[in-house]
Amino acid sequence: MQGLNTMTNFGWTLSALPSFLGFGVTPPVANNLSRYRNFQLGTDLPAVAKQAGANPSQAKTIHRRPALIQELEWRPQPPGSSSQTEAAEEAVLSFYNNQLFRIAIHYDRSETEGLTPDDLVEAISATYGIGAMPPAPAKAVPGPYDDQEEVLAQWQDSQYRFDLIRSSYGPTFKLVGVLKKLEAPAQAAIIEAARLDDQEAPQREADRIAKEDETERARLEKARLVNKPKFRP
Repeated sequence: MQGLNTMTNFGWTLSALPSFLGFGVTPPVANNLSRYRNFQLGTDLPAVAKQAGANPSQAKTIHRRPALIQELEWRPQPPGSSSQTEAAEEAVLSFYNNQLFRIAIHYDRSETEGLTPDDLVEAISATYGIGAMPPAPAKAVPGPYDDQEEVLAQWQDSQYRFDLIRSSYGPTFKLVGVLKKLEAPAQAAIIEAARLDDQEAPQREADRIAKEDETERARLEKARLVNKPKFRP
C-alpha cells in the first residue's frame, strides 16, 4: 500500500476528492474534529434527530442499563438537483445517555471502487487536517460479520478522533468519529449490558415459556367453555 506503509504523517494538498466524498454543501471548518457535516459530537438526541430530518422516537434502543445506548440511522441524499455523487451511503449516530458520542459513516462500495487508501486519506485530510498512522501498527480485527477491519489513518486532538477503517469485505471503507471522554464509558456500559443480558437470559427464557403456557391454557379454557355445552357423544 503505497504511502501508508512508509509515512507516519500525511500532508496532501486539497484535491477534487473532498467533494466526491460528499462532505456537504457547507463543509466543516478545516481541522474541526468535533463534527461531521452538521452533526456535532456531544449534541443531544432531539437536536441531532432534527438535523437528520428524523423523529427522536426513530432511534433504536440498544441497551437500557447500566446506561442508555441508542442508535439513529441517517442516509444522506445529494443536494437538490445537483449531479454531485454521494459516497456516504449511511451514517450510524450512536448516543450514550442522550449524547452523541460516535458517528460511523459507511461509504458506498460502488462510489469508492478503485480508490486507494491514499486517495481517501487525501480527501479526508482536506477537511480534518493532516492525518497520521495509528500509534501502534494497525492490526486487522474481527468486524461485525467476521470480516477483518484495519485502521488506516487517524485524525485527532485532545477531545475528538476520526479513524479511517478498511474492511476486508468488499473491501469497504468507513470513517468513525468519537467523543473521547464518552468513548470509554460507553464501551464499558455496552460490555456490562452484554454481561447482564447473558446473566439474565435463562430467567427471560423461563418467563417467556411460562407466558406462552399461560396463554395456551387460557385459549384451551375458552375453547372448552364454547365446546363443552354442545358436545354430544
